[in-house]
Amino acid sequence: MTTLGEIAVVADARLQGCDPATVITGVAPLPSAESGQLSFLTHPRYRPFLATTRAAAVILAPVDAVDCPAPALVAANPQVAYAQAAGLFEPVVEVRCGIHPTAWVSPAAQVAADAWIGPQSTVEAGAFIESGVIIGPNCVIGEQARLGAGTRLVAQVTICHRAQIGQRVLVHPGAVIGSDGFGLALDHDGRWVKIPQLGSVRIGDDVEIGANTSIDRGALEDTVIEDGVKLDNQIQVAHNVRIGAHSALAGCVGIAGSARIGRHCMLGGGVGISGHLDIADRVHITGMSLVAHSITQPGAYSSGLTVEPNRVWNKISARLRRLDELFRRLTALEKIVHRNTAP
Repeated sequence: MTTLGEIAVVADARLQGCDPATVITGVAPLPSAESGQLSFLTHPRYRPFLATTRAAAVILAPVDAVDCPAPALVAANPQVAYAQAAGLFEPVVEVRCGIHPTAWVSPAAQVAADAWIGPQSTVEAGAFIESGVIIGPNCVIGEQARLGAGTRLVAQVTICHRAQIGQRVLVHPGAVIGSDGFGLALDHDGRWVKIPQLGSVRIGDDVEIGANTSIDRGALEDTVIEDGVKLDNQIQVAHNVRIGAHSALAGCVGIAGSARIGRHCMLGGGVGISGHLDIADRVHITGMSLVAHSITQPGAYSSGLTVEPNRVWNKISARLRRLDELFRRLTALEKIVHRNTAP
């Protein structure tokens, strides 16, 4: 538990119409919040609920604070303020150190005294586990891999050989870091020949990697995830990709080999990036878009068609099939008009 006054300090917010000594026991959405809970307003769709919410206070922007009927914590960026406030109620991970009796750690590995190796986990020869690292159950740390201080692997994470993980990295269950990239050559007999993947993966500090996300090792140079990158669940990062600092990628993004994503980029769910492309800094690509050429300027980009009622989509589809024919007919008509109007 904490008080509104303490939350205001942490969230860099101004109290409006509420007692700083009010005790807060948790957070909840505007419609369902109860007395003693903190809520938030980050989308105008939910503004009508301000009049009926039972929340002890609502985190909101200055524009929403005008004539606000509910007690409020006014913040310049309410989404960031909520994230900081909610962190006060997040369960604290139990601090443990040592090696669980069911774990196996190679005598040739180096493990900090205050690190934790969880049940059924394996640490191979030459691995280096720094101070405060938490390795959850059923994880595998490959040969010569390195985990920076304060990093946490939640459970069933695989860190393949020679992968380098920075400090304070959070890796969710099922993630695989450093598996072979999809490198193949087709010989004269039509058979695929595997190309050795000789690089590795380097991940910076304060990165978060979602559940079942895969980051492939490089073919020659390393695959690189820079500081502060946030990856959602089920993302595929192919070999030799580079993702710039503080970019955020939503679920099911797929990035083909040797693509380079700039800094402070945002990729919506299901975005596909073709190989060997460059994406500039501060690019926002909306969900389900296909990127088939490099993007050199910051800004928002989209592709694809949004969902329509089936009967409308059938008409659109039929017209799209005739698009080439209609273009040729229009071009022919333009030529006729041009001849008839030429001096």
